[in-house]
Amino acid sequence: MITTVTADGKKEYEFIELLKKRAQNSDKNVIPTVSEIIENVRENGDKAVREYTIKFDGKAPECVEISKEEIEGLMEKCDPDYLRTVVKAAVNIADFHQRQVQQTWMTTKPNGVMMGQRIRGLKRVGIYVPGGTAAYPSSVLMNAIPAKIAGVEEVVMVTPPQKDGTPNPNIVAAAKVAGVDRIFLMGGAQAIAALAYGTETVPKVDKIVGPGNIFVATAKKLLYGTVDIDMIAGPSEILIIADSTADPKFLAADLMSQAEHDRLASAILLTDSEALAEQTKAELARQMQTLERKEIIESSLDNFGAIIVCSDMKQAVEFANELAPEHLEVCCQNPMEYVGKLDNAGSVFLGNYSPEPLGDYFAGPNHVLPTSGTARFFSPLSVDSFIKKSSFIYYTEEALRADAEDVIRFADTEGLTAHANSIKVRFDLD
Repeated sequence: MITTVTADGKKEYEFIELLKKRAQNSDKNVIPTVSEIIENVRENGDKAVREYTIKFDGKAPECVEISKEEIEGLMEKCDPDYLRTVVKAAVNIADFHQRQVQQTWMTTKPNGVMMGQRIRGLKRVGIYVPGGTAAYPSSVLMNAIPAKIAGVEEVVMVTPPQKDGTPNPNIVAAAKVAGVDRIFLMGGAQAIAALAYGTETVPKVDKIVGPGNIFVATAKKLLYGTVDIDMIAGPSEILIIADSTADPKFLAADLMSQAEHDRLASAILLTDSEALAEQTKAELARQMQTLERKEIIESSLDNFGAIIVCSDMKQAVEFANELAPEHLEVCCQNPMEYVGKLDNAGSVFLGNYSPEPLGDYFAGPNHVLPTSGTARFFSPLSVDSFIKKSSFIYYTEEALRADAEDVIRFADTEGLTAHANSIKVRFDLD
């Protein structure tokens, strides 16, 4: 069962070190296998992808790309209520991300100098969507919608086929709603390599986003530089800050909502109330009995879960900022007072009626978040993730003449005489 710790300035930080050890993103035993897959796909393209699909997924589809007619047919197989929910979620996600759009800008100076920044979407982006038991249509929406809003010309999705070689209708439906342009049935490290290098069938992309298992994560890491990637995601995590007014039933349910992801997931409660800590622990034991993924939850809480009793809420906030969690819930009497104090978190959920699954699926903010403490310096996936920027400068002859000596001085100081000469030749300077 989950461990209860009384914060003393030492024990809670020992727990952070434990979490860091579990969050290794590349198993040394996996790297050689993934490297071999990447090189095979690079050399043999579609043939290699097909062989790996048969090997790992059981059966390769007759046609690796899903046609528009097939997409429409798969839409009809989906539950109409599910489709309505997907559309409603897509509207919320689009509304939130639309507000992130940046504009190209230019400024002028009295001496005729003009400069500015041009912003545009990437040309082509690849989205990886897991299949099988880890099929998450919500990830399609969270990755594709901001990409389209950013102005990405073409969004290409790859997803593993089901055991019979067919696509998952719910994933395809989400892709249709989100505006995905092309869909390919392939998964694993071989799909990442196909996107990075391109094959006879799959177009080469500029960036790859989306979650996956350790083989997918390792492939993304190894191919970073050949293509851009979103991030290397570690195990899921939730941290809840709660005072004595919180409901232990809610806290237990929310902790388990992340613990069920996998055995390496982390779920932590910080509170200044010993009574609430004990009540939440009892609720965990009670509610767990009715959940399908009980064994995974139990393992996650046993190994990487904790209820930490703090001396006060200030200590809880300090520890939260040190841990920098993926998801951070604030279940306190006045949650808004903590907004400006919580500096390191992927996404913050304020109040008793803003549970983490609301953000996973529906509210609008992106659920692709930094993990393993990287919220100290990384941000959630956003429209900014799918744009590129370039600056531009225009100087008149008079403006450059006025600044020539300063530029030459910098160049000479750095010993770059050709730099200095580039200025000198324009004005016959010695």
